[in-house]
Amino acid sequence: MKCETAKCELREPAELGRRLTRLRPWVQTGFLAVWLAPLGRWLHGIPGCVFHCYSCPLSSFACPVGVAANYAALLPVVWEVPYLLIGVLVLVGAVSGSLVCGWACPFGFLQDLLGRVPTPKLLLPGWVGWFRYGVLAGLVLLLPAVLGYRGIPFEEQVISICRLCPAGALEAGLPYSAQSVMAGNGWMMSGLKTGILVTFLLAALFIHRPWCRMLCPLGGFLALFNRYSLFHLRFEARQCVECNLCRSRCSMGVKVDERVNVTGCIRCLECTTCGAIQPAFALPATPTTPSPAVPPARPNQG
Repeated sequence: MKCETAKCELREPAELGRRLTRLRPWVQTGFLAVWLAPLGRWLHGIPGCVFHCYSCPLSSFACPVGVAANYAALLPVVWEVPYLLIGVLVLVGAVSGSLVCGWACPFGFLQDLLGRVPTPKLLLPGWVGWFRYGVLAGLVLLLPAVLGYRGIPFEEQVISICRLCPAGALEAGLPYSAQSVMAGNGWMMSGLKTGILVTFLLAALFIHRPWCRMLCPLGGFLALFNRYSLFHLRFEARQCVECNLCRSRCSMGVKVDERVNVTGCIRCLECTTCGAIQPAFALPATPTTPSPAVPPARPNQG
């Protein structure tokens, strides 16, 4: 290690990173107000770009995962393509990649808050992120399509992403069940979904963003754009002093000094406090092999 962490933070490029980390909780709170603004059910026809249950009493926009699963259940019988959903997600991915996961997702914000509880944290290997694509392919696309082909509408499918979703349990099942208990009608949410909610809340105390890291199909899809999106991260090797600050600040376990813009990154921008990792908004530069240095010509002695 060539310098202490404090020395790394004194460098001028790190000032932007410190400002961004202070700003992020306020941006997340602002977006929380957007997603929970009861603007009317007519907005349910417009898919959002974050993981948020549209059955929540305060929800306005449609859940992109739920919309995708509903359309998948129709595809074997009725060929309807969700052009609006595809357009929204591709546009968001092409512009910012998984930036919305770290800055705009309400479910991610909740996990960030739970992660601040001072409990021992369990570090997960990077390969657990591939489970997200299993959820995307299996629960969101293939299973609804197979059951839909057998004549079972999505809302009647016993096993579905919506019935297993912790966001649905928290944002819809919990408030409606509490309202039912207050009215004297008992607990509405099923035992399975209640167990999923309790398990998720406990896991978020000991694992940073467990849903985002292991199971979120939306985050996995948006992360595929990280290498090609207009907003991206750049590693400036000349600024790196091997202080290891970027790795220590990354709660997702990404070795950003070795590989930036990988699918495991949620772009919280905590790593930018080291100064060597810098945010950029442009076409990502194509890595090139540096040409060998040419020694200076010697003066003519003759």
